[in-house]
Amino acid sequence: MIDLTLNNGVTLPALGLGVFQSPPEQTAAAVRAALEAGYRHIDTAEAYRNEREVGAGLRQSGVPRDDVFLETKVWVSDYGYDQTLHAFDKSAGKLGVDTLDLLILHQPVPSRFATVLAAYRALETLLADGRVRAIGVSNFMPHHLDALLAETSIVPAVNQIEVHPYFAQRDVQRANAAHGVLTQAWSPIGGITFYPGWGDGKRSALDGETIGAIAAAHDVSPAQVMLRWGIQQGRSVIPKSVNPARIAQNIDVFGFELTGDEIARIDALETGVRGGPDPDQPRDAFFDVVIDEA
Repeated sequence: MIDLTLNNGVTLPALGLGVFQSPPEQTAAAVRAALEAGYRHIDTAEAYRNEREVGAGLRQSGVPRDDVFLETKVWVSDYGYDQTLHAFDKSAGKLGVDTLDLLILHQPVPSRFATVLAAYRALETLLADGRVRAIGVSNFMPHHLDALLAETSIVPAVNQIEVHPYFAQRDVQRANAAHGVLTQAWSPIGGITFYPGWGDGKRSALDGETIGAIAAAHDVSPAQVMLRWGIQQGRSVIPKSVNPARIAQNIDVFGFELTGDEIARIDALETGVRGGPDPDQPRDAFFDVVIDEA
């Protein structure tokens, strides 16, 4: 496993398990399978509604808490200074932990940016108090990041964004790098996750000819190629699966290396089409979804 170092010196494993859209009844088993396969990095969120199950899987695995990098995200309805401090309590309570390794704001919400700033200041307080080891953001475009940095004192350690061979958001990655912010890729396996109403519908990137040929050349799966592409370019990747065999396969990406030509061929697959929603688009009903208490 490769570790990445954040801008505050904290390290995290480059590859982790994501649990977005993992049904709660399958999440504990998926987390346990991942930890048994060697994962030491789990990503969840308030809005995924499976934090309790992530905590259960961690406890069931028998892996010591301190050996696992655990990150979660604050949902928009919990933005605001006091609200975000309470959001930490809710997430920590559901996960069954005292501290979090990374706490992230889930959306930039430009139409409510005053609450975003208040929420981020709460993250800064949690960091200063030692209740979180690092703080970050998700789905922040360069203009969102600039606006945040102009009003706050701590540079986010991570910006979690959609990145895969078909939508790499290189402008966002460059902005992150310029500020010393690590890019963490959600949906790193080709944007397979389905978002009704966005993109061009549900399709599997695992069937792509270019990635399939590269996978065959290395005797690995297309998913492994896409994950290796992300890791070799210095990103954190958090593939989602609830299938134990695929979970184990996804972490087995450190025994081969893509050539420069292969990376260039994958880079050339860029379509400029999002799989997920536009972070600047207002979605008030969605943003106002209430997160349960611990």
